[in-house]
Amino acid sequence: MRGLIIIAGGGHAGIEAALAVAKLNINVLLITLSVDSIARMSCNPAIGGLAKGQIVKEIDALGGIMGRATDIAGIQFKMLNTSKGRAVWSPRAQVDKKLYSQFVRKSIFSTPNLTIREGEVIGFHTRAGAISSVVLSDGVILDCSALIITTGTFQNGLIHIGKETYPAGRFGEKPSRGLTECLIEHGFSVGRLKTGTPPRLQASSIKWDETDLSSGDIKPLPFSVHTEKPFNPPNKPCHIVLTGKECHEVLYDSLEYSALYSGKIKGVGPRYCPSIEDKIVRFPSKNHHQLFLEPEWLGANQIYLNGFSTSMPRDLQLTALRTIPALREAQLIRPGYAIEYDYCQSTQLKRSLETKHIQGLFCAGQINGTSGYEEAAAQGLIAGINAARRCTNQSPLVLKRSDAYIGVLIDDLTTKTIDEPYRMFTSSAEYRLSLRSDSADLRLTELGYDLGLVTEKHYDSFKKRIEAISDIKKILRVTKVAGGANGKTLPAEKLLLQKDISIDLLSAAIPDLKKFSQEDLFTAETDLIYYGYIAREKKRIEHINNLENFSIPQNFQYHQLSNLSAECIEKLSKIKPESLGQASRIAGVSPSDINVLAIYLKR
Repeated sequence: MRGLIIIAGGGHAGIEAALAVAKLNINVLLITLSVDSIARMSCNPAIGGLAKGQIVKEIDALGGIMGRATDIAGIQFKMLNTSKGRAVWSPRAQVDKKLYSQFVRKSIFSTPNLTIREGEVIGFHTRAGAISSVVLSDGVILDCSALIITTGTFQNGLIHIGKETYPAGRFGEKPSRGLTECLIEHGFSVGRLKTGTPPRLQASSIKWDETDLSSGDIKPLPFSVHTEKPFNPPNKPCHIVLTGKECHEVLYDSLEYSALYSGKIKGVGPRYCPSIEDKIVRFPSKNHHQLFLEPEWLGANQIYLNGFSTSMPRDLQLTALRTIPALREAQLIRPGYAIEYDYCQSTQLKRSLETKHIQGLFCAGQINGTSGYEEAAAQGLIAGINAARRCTNQSPLVLKRSDAYIGVLIDDLTTKTIDEPYRMFTSSAEYRLSLRSDSADLRLTELGYDLGLVTEKHYDSFKKRIEAISDIKKILRVTKVAGGANGKTLPAEKLLLQKDISIDLLSAAIPDLKKFSQEDLFTAETDLIYYGYIAREKKRIEHINNLENFSIPQNFQYHQLSNLSAECIEKLSKIKPESLGQASRIAGVSPSDINVLAIYLKR
């Protein structure tokens, strides 16, 4: 059934999908409204962050491009959450957004099997319950074997700045129309979400000496295994300012002009990333909020004001900002704005990201109700892999929650009702000890190689890393070092469990450790420190995987089981889980319901 796969949209989901399909030797056509906007970072100039950094590392381990592009374009790298346990340490990078998209575009245009076409997908046709062709806005109809929709915020996008409202997919870019209506005609449930972005300021108008410095790590680690060592990116500083009482009063007294509070916006926004006016309403006792001044590219006169998302009128944005000492002469390059857009309820998807209604139709990115470049890229990669595997009659790739943050992301999307933009957090992953950022390549490179996405060179480096970590553990196991009570010597691996002993200290006493990289030493040390916890976690994973092995037919008639609760029957009939494990994570399905279902399935 090998044929053409079409991708609608050239954002972070679209490019990962296109590159994956092309690498798997399937012809792919990427249709985008503008070639210049491919891989554009339309919001913050950063990649990674809490849980998101883990996702980028996983994308890289599976053969995706986001990690490499970040290392090429990064201007500051920082490991977040280092005051907490290593399981939640998360890498983040400020990037030169121009260089990022240039690198990705160059990669896209040099990839065999991949064609780019400017245009707009406004609909599709099916035959016998499967995708057969797509319809473009200029009337052209293109036959295809699969369609991946990655349209981001463009579907019926509507920008709000105060009382001004106009159609747009992003600032200065027209929205996409027709595809939502086509989905509805084919029986899909569609809703509206809202997100926002802060103003961009002229760097030359900021009083930099009245800001606080926020620098990156002195010895940063790259995202990608492809990046050559030593890794010495620029360490371009960011800066911090605080809002204050006067700023809050300006905003609070003008809430009637906010598109969010005037009732003009119907879509639901993200609780985890509220607008500045939402912050002052929800947290009235908080005297200030932290704002980050982030350069959008090297040498940029354009500064991203992270933490000040708003839908206030332009003049009120400026009035509020000028109450902050460092911004008292601030000039706007572009005001902040809110954007509403259509999304498709993600419970209508299988875990392969293929829709349950139509074979060969996949959705990835913000159309599934997610927020963030990283979540979009991860979905695009999985959708691309599975569209290609469908075209070659192979079983789909499904990552479990215990495999990767990507598995957690997709499982959440396909089992939970999304009523606000979904963002990944480390707290969402119950197996985060096993899903650390430093272990992403160890968990997923073999899989990426088997899929055909990881190169021989990449795979050889992976095998050397596995061997190095094993050698480090062996050295720590057999080498005794003085440090126990009463000066006793103990195996080095035992000493590591003591509070003030690190592998760096042990390296001074064990010369054989000095030949290994910091990354390999860190991973070996972490594995040993958390060995007991990880062992218990693996037992829990084995139990859950037993439930995952019980497949549930898509046409299963739940109402035939009289012992299931009414709420359970309603939820299971709507979501149609693919396994008993997935069914157990649906809200409204109790453990007793799962027991009833398990007994029936065993029979």
